[in-house]
Parts: sequence; structure tokens; C-alpha cells
Amino acid sequence: MTGKVFFVGAGPGDPELITIKGRRLLDSADVVIYAGSLVNPALLTGIKAEVYNSAGMELQEMADLMVRGAREGKIVVRLHTGDTSFYSAISEQIEKLREKGIEYEVVAGVSSAAAAAAALRMELTIPEVTQTVIFTRMEGKTPVPRAEDLGTLSRHGAVMVIFLSISMIDKVMEKLKEGYPPETPVAVVERASWPQERIVRGTIEDIAEKVKAAGIKKTALIMVGEALRASEGQTGRQSKLYDKDFKHGYRK
Repeated sequence: MTGKVFFVGAGPGDPELITIKGRRLLDSADVVIYAGSLVNPALLTGIKAEVYNSAGMELQEMADLMVRGAREGKIVVRLHTGDTSFYSAISEQIEKLREKGIEYEVVAGVSSAAAAAAALRMELTIPEVTQTVIFTRMEGKTPVPRAEDLGTLSRHGAVMVIFLSISMIDKVMEKLKEGYPPETPVAVVERASWPQERIVRGTIEDIAEKVKAAGIKKTALIMVGEALRASEGQTGRQSKLYDKDFKHGYRK
């Protein structure tokens, strides 16, 4: 009997923000490989599975563990943070499973970007302000395509959610100045949805100093764009969806 590997998004940190399907798979799993300190350990409480921390593993070691478990007929859960659809490195793991003919499934999660927007008590798209959200990162040890340089992307004027870049906050802000005015609002959300969650607000001009003063060096998102003004005050903008003069198929 061959088992199966499930890549599960654990959500942003709050153990109640994992999906019902993800929770069910965790509870029924025989083997769980979780993403170290990035996954809230409360999610692992009471499960019956063999539990492995992937923080000290390299790709092949992790793949061997998943393949072995599946070939023994076990349900294997690879527990990632947030949602698996970006910055989760599941593609390279999936390639290893395909090479061995192992069945797998990807289970969506709640992104830290969604949790950060919730912490700011706002939506990231505001009518007539911006309808586009860019998820990206600063170039570091892992390069980014030239056309996706932060300075180039900033010229769109869209809301930007910047991952994996808080340690380079000065460089990030210098890049963003290529497209955004210096007074553009910025919010940094550290450990969104965790008990330790912190929010630092500022502008492109002053956020770097505020972040350094707060001692935030990792596990934080940088959010920038005019739409962030909606998290602190009235914008006066309304969608057509609930406009009393707007007619559609469900409201004549």
C-alpha cells in the first residue's frame, strides 16, 4: 500500500487560522515534517504522528523522509507556514516526489499577507486608489529577475507586500523611492496573528529608523501603498457593489 504526501499551509501563526482540512490532515497524519520556529507549536499538540523539525534538514534528507513514509503506506504532512502558493519552496520538494512516483496533494492555507491586512483592519484594494497588490521580495542571497526589481515594481504605484526583506529595510526603502513619493504610508507587521504581533507604522521616509528602534529584524512583512491610509482614517471611496444606484442580477 502506498501512502500520500500532503503539503499543508499552516496559516500565519494563530492556530485557529489553519483550514479545517489542514487540521483534519494533521490529526490523522502518521508523519509530520514542520517548518521549525515558523510554525506555531500549538498546532502539533496532541497529534499522533511522528514529528520532525525541518529547520536542520536539507532538501534530499527531507525528500527521503517523505518518500519513505509514503512507501510505507503512511499519511505524510509537510507543514509549511502561511499559504503554500508562494515562498514555500514546495516546487523543489514536489520534483523529488515526482522522481520517485509518490502521490501528493497541496492544501491551501491562510497567508501571512492576509493576516497582516487583518491586523491592520483593512482591505488592500480600495476603489479608485488601487486595485492591484504585488507580493514580492528584495533581492538577497536569492536573486530576483531584473524586471522584478523593487524599484521597477514601485513605479506601478500598487500596494506592495514585501516578504523576506525586513533585515534590509534601508535598501528596500531606497528602492521604493524610485516609484513612490517619500510620504507614502508603510506598515511593518511582525509575526502577524501570533501573541507577539507588533505593528510599526510610518512612511517610506522614516519607517527604517522606526523599525530599527523597535528591534525588528526578522519574521515581519513590509506593506506599502496609498491604500494603507484606509487603515487609519476615512478614504471616502466606495465600491459599486453596495451602491444604492447600482443595479445587478441580484438587486434590481
